[in-house]
Amino acid sequence: MKITQNWREEIKTIPNGLSLFRIVLLPVYVYFVWQHAFYLAGIVIAVSGLTDFLDGYIARRFNQITDLGKLLDPLSDKLTQFVLILSMAWYRPWIWLLLGLFVIKEGFMLVAGIIGLKHKVKLSGAKWYGKLATAVIYLGMVILLVFPQLAETWVRVIFSVIALCLMLSFVLYALEYRNMLRSTKLN
Repeated sequence: MKITQNWREEIKTIPNGLSLFRIVLLPVYVYFVWQHAFYLAGIVIAVSGLTDFLDGYIARRFNQITDLGKLLDPLSDKLTQFVLILSMAWYRPWIWLLLGLFVIKEGFMLVAGIIGLKHKVKLSGAKWYGKLATAVIYLGMVILLVFPQLAETWVRVIFSVIALCLMLSFVLYALEYRNMLRSTKLN
């Protein structure tokens, strides 16, 4: 019963409300993409990115960090990133490779997190390289949505930058988890 009461209180915080709002925006984004209203889809993602920044800022600034928020914020981030990449893959089939990289990275993060919990270690929040990858995905997608007729060369450049940031994040998180697990074996 205590978990339910705690959840009910935590859901009322502004940061958690913003994280839920980002999840609610996803069907709106998908609707606009399917309607080829790319400019509106770009605005939805820009709003989503702004609320992503605001939820973290407000949580830290006003001491509204909650256990629910520690789950909800990354969940809404990953869902948004997945939907963004997937929606672009429908229009440019080679982007499925980027989606595959994203799924592998996030699958690794899930497995590494479970292994870390088993050894009683966990990351102390998102790292700069994860935040960079998230920001680059948001920025790249907004550019592609607002400029749907962008030359294929520029589209490939944008997705190459996104792929490089995802790969950097993947490698640096893998090293971080490896170091955390090694430190537990030394103790």
